Amino acid sequence: MDHIYAINVAKTEFREGFNTSDIVRILEVFSPGLVDFSDGQPSFYGEEAIAVMRSRLKRLFANYNVGVAIVIADIAIRGTTATDWGWHEWRLIPKAGGEVVSYRERYFECWEKGLDGKWRIAIYITNKDHPPEMPDFDLNDIIASAQASS
Repeated sequence: MDHIYAINVAKTEFREGFNTSDIVRILEVFSPGLVDFSDGQPSFYGEEAIAVMRSRLKRLFANYNVGVAIVIADIAIRGTTATDWGWHEWRLIPKAGGEVVSYRERYFECWEKGLDGKWRIAIYITNKDHPPEMPDFDLNDIIASAQASS
């Protein structure tokens, strides 16, 4: 199977795991040696990362019906490792009623191909997405900085 296709299949499992509240399905996409750098959370590593993720998912699914759409910008294969990045678009519907929570996050993942031939996420990094915005700048400052460095 083509490696990019295999990672797309694994990302589909990730998505469908969330969309069906299936914790086992989600966790199967992650490496046992996972490094988890989820936005707004402490960092966790290895077995502890999987245990913490399982706990977070139990709480999430106890309180919300979850929908996620995934926008993959790029997948790059490098032997038995790969990277992929893009956006996760989340929709959390409170089970107790109330306002739906929608947000978009950027993600970056490092994948590894296991001895069983399956691709799994080894490093998971997310952060809040922000709308594009041109920074305020003074053109004279940029010119002066360029002249000073030459």
